[in-house]
Amino acid sequence: MRTYDVVGIGIGPFNLGLAALADPLADVDAVFLDQADEFRWHPGMMLEGATIQVPFLADLVTMADPTSPFSFLAFLKATGRLYPFYVRESFYPLRAEYDQYCRWVAGQLDTLRWGRRVVAVEHDAARDLYVVTAEVAAGDAGTPGTSLRREQYLARHVVLGVGTTPRLPAPLAELARSAAGLPGAGPVVHTADYLPHRDALRASGAVTVVGSGQSAAEVYRDLLEDAGPYRLDWVTRSPRFFPMEYTKLTLEMTSPEYTDHFHGLAPELRDLVGREQRNLYKGISGDLIDDIYDTLYRRTALGREVPTTLLSDTEVVAARTEPADDGGLEHVLTLRHAQLGRTVEHRTRAVVAATGYGAGVPGFLDPVRDRLLLDDRGRFDVTRDYAVSADGRLHTLNGEEHTHGVTAPDLGFGPWRNSVVLAKITGREPYAVERRIAFQQFGLPDGGTAVASSAPATEVAR
Repeated sequence: MRTYDVVGIGIGPFNLGLAALADPLADVDAVFLDQADEFRWHPGMMLEGATIQVPFLADLVTMADPTSPFSFLAFLKATGRLYPFYVRESFYPLRAEYDQYCRWVAGQLDTLRWGRRVVAVEHDAARDLYVVTAEVAAGDAGTPGTSLRREQYLARHVVLGVGTTPRLPAPLAELARSAAGLPGAGPVVHTADYLPHRDALRASGAVTVVGSGQSAAEVYRDLLEDAGPYRLDWVTRSPRFFPMEYTKLTLEMTSPEYTDHFHGLAPELRDLVGREQRNLYKGISGDLIDDIYDTLYRRTALGREVPTTLLSDTEVVAARTEPADDGGLEHVLTLRHAQLGRTVEHRTRAVVAATGYGAGVPGFLDPVRDRLLLDDRGRFDVTRDYAVSADGRLHTLNGEEHTHGVTAPDLGFGPWRNSVVLAKITGREPYAVERRIAFQQFGLPDGGTAVASSAPATEVAR
């Protein structure tokens, strides 16, 4: 059986970028597996005109290799769109354009294997190799009763690029489960499934968006233009509808130096700091906030009314579905205002949850669980160079937000992380790893000295 230097599991942007960077390397024999039939990037949020929140340089490869034939600029040239993009004078590609770019790259790589669902990763002690087992449909996967056959891949290294999964807070998760079994109940969906349900949401008569970030704002803005025949409300537990911070010194936090600093903090402090930094990458673009306000202003001009309410500092603490006065069904959300400490019931016919995504330890790793590095909460205890096993040969991409901070989900930092992983795989640096890029220092000079004192920090450091 063929032994691969690396088997990648999952083909999202990060593992696709790794495949593109590995492609020209003669000393890397790689294969990448995904259960999907093709590359698709956030299809449920592919809204017309929406842009990604990072510049085009944050593509799959450029920050590791600006000369790569798989860059976004190479894609524009190959598709005859380089000059239109130049004339457009915006660094931010359309979301649909970024998806098309990734599909273009995927179409040129012969290391990708679609329709493979990984069911187990095991360790062969005799050969000191990992064995990756995947199921693939034997015939037409759409035919009922289709049999499955299994494929096995031997690997020196395994790279997890399974990404994150949609998460619902407990009240909305229970509401979604109960509503699914009630004929006539309006949809309760995560933003990951927004577009397929958009018509049903509009037809419900009343939609409530729950969440605070870019996805919540995009869904609210998308529904706002037609609100009137239906009611539209937006509820967020954040103290305000906050913009993503995008100043240059703040952007230096997506750097190797800050990642070093964050990774060196105690785990409980990392969790605290991570929560405090949500607006660095989970906020709303300032332009979109302004556009929402301008749309509300325009639609309410001359005394017109739009049936909408925006509630901040307000959390959904309970939810249920019950009969409405008109004979239909409605969802009842119990809302708690943090500052006031009071609750109120909010009635709606449909809910869109923009409540984020989370990473976990995939079940297919159970056979090697004794080899994994896990913290006391059962999460990956990811090493600085992105390993999740004691032998340093199981790696994760975008599963390390709790250990590495804001760089984990950042598209622009993906090529840097892939450069580090490729260096581990090859024992050399196929792509130079830039270790210092920031003007500022995130810790104290020379590490500082821990001092037990009640004096102000400025006096201790003097």
